[in-house]
Amino acid sequence: MIRTTDQEKEPVPVGMIWGLQRRLLVMLMLPLGLVALVSVWLHYQSAGTAALQQDQQLVRLVPLLADSVVVRSRGPDGAPVTTDGDGLGPSPRLAMLLAPPVGEFLREREGFAAYGIFDAQGRLLLGDGWLPTVLPVTDEPEFLSVVEGGVTYRLVAQRSSSSAGELILMLADGSDAQQNWLSTVMIRVLLPNLLLLLVAASAVTWAVSRALRPLIDLKQAVERRSPRDLSPLEAGTAPTEVRPLVASLNRLFALVDAQAEAQRRFVADAAHQLRTPLAGLQAQVEAWAQTARGARPGDHVQLQVDQLLRLRDATRRTSQLANQLLALSRADSLSADAQPMQQVDLQALSEAVLPLFLDATAAKQIDLGLEAAPSQTLGHAWLLRELVINLVDNAVRYTPDGGRVTLRCGQAGRGLPGGAWIEVEDNGPGIPADQLPHVLQRFYRVPGTTGEGNGLGLAIASEIARAHHTSLQLMTAAGGSGLLVRVVFAPLPDSGQPG
Repeated sequence: MIRTTDQEKEPVPVGMIWGLQRRLLVMLMLPLGLVALVSVWLHYQSAGTAALQQDQQLVRLVPLLADSVVVRSRGPDGAPVTTDGDGLGPSPRLAMLLAPPVGEFLREREGFAAYGIFDAQGRLLLGDGWLPTVLPVTDEPEFLSVVEGGVTYRLVAQRSSSSAGELILMLADGSDAQQNWLSTVMIRVLLPNLLLLLVAASAVTWAVSRALRPLIDLKQAVERRSPRDLSPLEAGTAPTEVRPLVASLNRLFALVDAQAEAQRRFVADAAHQLRTPLAGLQAQVEAWAQTARGARPGDHVQLQVDQLLRLRDATRRTSQLANQLLALSRADSLSADAQPMQQVDLQALSEAVLPLFLDATAAKQIDLGLEAAPSQTLGHAWLLRELVINLVDNAVRYTPDGGRVTLRCGQAGRGLPGGAWIEVEDNGPGIPADQLPHVLQRFYRVPGTTGEGNGLGLAIASEIARAHHTSLQLMTAAGGSGLLVRVVFAPLPDSGQPG
């Protein structure tokens, strides 16, 4: 079975929507990323400032550390102190009486601060033994960083004169802001900003999707439309920014609809105006043909008869073309206007159409049959009548003499889905498979086809079927030759038929 149906619409790509969403995300995320980078840079500058302040604090405390060195004349046991020791440990002659600022500094940084008192040769006299030996060349303070126990210390060493002689004073601070700025930035800046970016990206994605929803709804509303549906789009629900686009589309739809309506009116008016004079001309030609046939035989008379018959046939074809153009225009207009449908009795319609073809079938000795069963559908009776007339006329026209044409109608059953159905079957030449996609086009005739025709019969039937939300099904007749055209309608709303 070969069926011709409308091609399914492929979904329109949403690359435009996603592209717009990505652009909005990038435009919103870039400033947040720049803010994070600026925050890192500012934090680094702050760490450098803190390190400079730390160095300045150490420089201020070194003189106080020198003033904290006291020279003792007697040891703890009361014995006089006469030497500075062996240089391998703290000097028994010196003692520390820490100045309050130095003592407060060491207490606040307990475990992360150290001091050392060295003689001019670099021998440790007092303080922490892990401090390195530094011999400043001048009296200016010298700074260096030392790692001890996994802690980075900022250390200052300065040569100074005191009551104990020339000493080298060292003070170390393990809270070096600039040395530890990377871990601080990771914990306090980068990680919070990364979390902020993720949360912002999720929120912005949701917000952008919600904001673009009216635009996506508008796109889908346009996609779902029939090519003949040119009614205005609803602009009230569209965002303010999109309303000018909707208004432009509505103006375009109105212009196209007006142009299409003008073309439909022209075709309808032209066909209607042609019908009356063609009907009168055909009546006159038919009368002349009957008169000529009754004349006495003769070559001259026979020539006149042949000319009249050809003129009659041409007049019939022109009259039929005008009627078909009028039916086609009405079908187009109906598709566009979507007039309300009424219940139609297909059995009564078929019985009324069949007598119209008795003369034509009798002239070709065609067996014209009717197999009608009670069947009801929703539609336009005058259009469905045109559909049946065109299908039967097409079958009679192309069926050879002595052939067979059968008109059938019925309700769902016989393995057919849907509601009521109607079909026309003949045993004529049929339609080649490669021509099936083209025979529903207007004014198309299968190459090599004999007989009269305008190529509009099946096109009109297809247009009427489309107006009733169905389509023609073209297939080979049961005998293996000929054409069977079937139209299956949707079931009635309260018929209970399977659909």
